[in-house]
Amino acid sequence: MALLLTGVGKQFNGLQVLSELNLAVKKGEFVCLVGPSGCGKTTLLRIIGGLDQPTVGTVRMDGEKIDPAKGDIGFVFQENSLFPWLTARGNVEFGLRARGFSSREIEKRVDYYLELVGLSEFAGFYPAQLSGGMKQRVGIARAMAYGPKLLLMDEPFAALDAQTREMMQQELLCVWSKEKKTVVFVTHSIEEAVFLADRVVVLLGQPAMIRNIVNVPDTRPRRRTSEDFNRLRQKILFLLEEGS
Repeated sequence: MALLLTGVGKQFNGLQVLSELNLAVKKGEFVCLVGPSGCGKTTLLRIIGGLDQPTVGTVRMDGEKIDPAKGDIGFVFQENSLFPWLTARGNVEFGLRARGFSSREIEKRVDYYLELVGLSEFAGFYPAQLSGGMKQRVGIARAMAYGPKLLLMDEPFAALDAQTREMMQQELLCVWSKEKKTVVFVTHSIEEAVFLADRVVVLLGQPAMIRNIVNVPDTRPRRRTSEDFNRLRQKILFLLEEGS
C-alpha cells in the first residue's frame, strides 16, 4: 500500500474542518478529490504532503510517517510558483541541486523530464516567455525530476482556458502512464476527475467527510462524450447535489 490515511481529522481555532477520514491509495494509482469550495480538499492535500499536521489520525506512506524533507513527495499547485529569473531548465534543475545530485545526473534528469513534458525546445526560455500551459508543464517536470514516490496536485489547471486545460489533462496522463507515480489530484471539475482518475473521492460536509468513492473504469483514453463517461459524471454530480 503506497498511502494510508487513518482517522485523519483537523481543527483550526476550535473549528472542525476535517472529520476523521480513512483512505487507502495504492501504488501507481491516480486519485482525484472533488467537493465544494471550502470543504477542506486543499487542507487534506497539505496534510497528506506533511505541510500541515492533522489534529488526530495518521498519514503513512509505505508504512512510514510522512516526512516532506525526505524528498518522497512532489507538489504542483494552481500557481506555477516558478522562479522568474531562471529558465525552464534552471527551474527544473533547482530542486535537484538543492538535494545534492551530481552535475551529470542533473543534466540527465532535466533533459529527460523536459522531453517528457514536451519542452526540450523551450529549455532556455524564461517563465515570462512561456504560455500558462507550458509553465505548468515546467512545474510538473520540476516536481517529478527528483523521483518522488507521490505527486500531489492542487487544481493545477484551474487557471487555464478550456482548450489548454483539456490538452494539459492529456499531457499529464501521458506522463503518468510512463512514470506510474501515485497521484492525488484536487479539482472542482467533475469532468476533469472522471477523465483523469482511477477513483474519485467525493468530500462533503462541515466538517468534511468522505461521502463516497467512485471507481472509474481503467480504459484510457476516455471519451468525454461517451455514455459511460456521462453516467459517471452524473453520478458524482448527484452525490454533490445530494450533500449540498
